[in-house]
Amino acid sequence: MEQLYDPSPDEAVYLSVRTTLETARAKAAAAVNDAMVAAYWEIGRQITEAQGDRAEYGKHLMEYLSERLTAEFGKGFDKRNLHYMKQFYQAFPIVNTLCSQLSWSHYRLLMRVEGRERRDFYVRSAVEERWTVRQLDRQIHSFYYERLLATRAKGKDKVRQEVQQLEPPTKADGILKDPYVLDFLDLNGNADYLETDLEQALMDKLQQFLLELGKGFSFVARQQRIDADGDHYYIDLVFYHYILKCFVLIDLKTGKLAPQDIGQMDFCVRLFDAQCTRPDDNPTIGIVLCANRNEAVAKYSVLADKKGIFASQYVLCLPTEEELSQALETTCLLASEEADWSKTSENG
Repeated sequence: MEQLYDPSPDEAVYLSVRTTLETARAKAAAAVNDAMVAAYWEIGRQITEAQGDRAEYGKHLMEYLSERLTAEFGKGFDKRNLHYMKQFYQAFPIVNTLCSQLSWSHYRLLMRVEGRERRDFYVRSAVEERWTVRQLDRQIHSFYYERLLATRAKGKDKVRQEVQQLEPPTKADGILKDPYVLDFLDLNGNADYLETDLEQALMDKLQQFLLELGKGFSFVARQQRIDADGDHYYIDLVFYHYILKCFVLIDLKTGKLAPQDIGQMDFCVRLFDAQCTRPDDNPTIGIVLCANRNEAVAKYSVLADKKGIFASQYVLCLPTEEELSQALETTCLLASEEADWSKTSENG
């Protein structure tokens, strides 16, 4: 009689071997990361000390090192990356304060955070909460520090946990890779400052200033859903421009503008144009508006195949990037002053 094998022992051996390999890979990655971070810090120190206060020599030194190091060690040592290493040392001048739990990609984000107190906060939080690089990036650009300070005690855990739902870790996250003013948002002082609340408040102001811009804007919808093969996509704001005779879609980004944001807007413009427009409408226009700490960036998207039909009208009738930026900044300033005046009135 043929002997039947019980698969359970095989599975147990496989799981044990798999655990051994994963543990070894994690240790190897951690060791490589520690060595890489330490080396980049040391390179930054040497460049900083060699340059001193000689700006012209520093420029020459960067070019010289970039050329020699790239020729010998390959990619990763262009002038921009060498500048990052220098900036890394300047942001974290004491080597003993570096955390082995954080990767070079973490530090690339952290060294751009202004203010030592804010930077130290994000370092501690990234270590304690075990944030991936994507989670840290989201928290920085969703004003996590400011929101946590403004949130009442019983809501802090909710604010801390939201990133786990918004940016769940993936296997790829383990691979080695080379003053905000919130008063104008009119958020209740006792509210939990979730990222969705922040975006909602910004959208309220965005709708107001676009309506004030005039130039033919007529408000149509907010968070309008469009479908594609069972998947749902939501457009923050939809206007109809009765001079251009076309729809204008607005996508608001509370963080920095990423290349994929432009691609997604192009997709939504084409889908909206196919599903929602009438034959006598001109091609739909999309605007990606990014409102972050120091700038307001607007990028336009127009269907390429019909772009030439009304290009001149488009330029003349729609607000320019500069106008949109100025309008957003002005709206924020006025709303901030209004909030300050309200607080003064209440205290008086």
